[in-house]
Amino acid sequence: MNNVKNKLKNIGKRLTIDFYRFLDNSGILKIYEKILEESIDKNNLPKHVAIIMDGNRRAAEIYEKDRYYGHYLGAEKVKDVLRWARDLGIKVVTLYAFSTENFKRPKEEVEKLMELFEKKFYEIADDEEVHKYKVRVRAIGRINLLPKNVQKAIKYAEDKTKNYSEFFINVAIAYGGQQEIIDAVKKIAEKVKKGEVKPEDIDKELIDKHLYTADLPFPNPDLIIRTSGEERISNFLIWQSSYSELYFCDIYWPLFRRVDFLRAIREYQRRHRRFGQ
Repeated sequence: MNNVKNKLKNIGKRLTIDFYRFLDNSGILKIYEKILEESIDKNNLPKHVAIIMDGNRRAAEIYEKDRYYGHYLGAEKVKDVLRWARDLGIKVVTLYAFSTENFKRPKEEVEKLMELFEKKFYEIADDEEVHKYKVRVRAIGRINLLPKNVQKAIKYAEDKTKNYSEFFINVAIAYGGQQEIIDAVKKIAEKVKKGEVKPEDIDKELIDKHLYTADLPFPNPDLIIRTSGEERISNFLIWQSSYSELYFCDIYWPLFRRVDFLRAIREYQRRHRRFGQ
């Protein structure tokens, strides 16, 4: 019964995709995209946008392909979204690429993902646009848990872009929000033990300084976008997202369009951020 439901759901998704293609080919989508872009207030943009890139595997199912095909499409989509963000004037984008929990997935899937990560870090490090627009690339997470070849690729990308500061890309890989806080607390505890910090001096600002995002110009995301229709943050930037605006989109990540991105920005601008007041 569940298989029948899933097949019907995928048929519906494919029809939706075909409809979007029709709109795109007819030029209607471009007109709507232009209207959306003109409605965006360039003086009220989020400085830091974080994205939970969800739905790769389900997108692959729509096309009746294997999981790797979905992850490949998802990796290709990253290029588009980063360009959209940069062109708008957003300064920081953080992408939730691989959680610590994702290591529990089937071994073959994890291995293929690691191959993809290695390839993409080398590609982005040598990308002409990255150097043209002075883009800094960083990985945040328990990098030591990754295979050595992936660690090497990450270091290559970080080293080649370390002097740039026009636009920041953070890739959350082998990342868990709770673990990030634990790691920060351990660092502070070690400083207390050495007498470098007094217990009474521990506050929010001190913890901020020991998080993976500490050296970013805007460490806390103003807007978090999650694709695929799921409505949770899944252990992502849980300390930094205390006052983030959340935007949930039904589209699977590989199918995410510029109109979807612009809608998220427009919705962000329609909200009144209270910061707990």
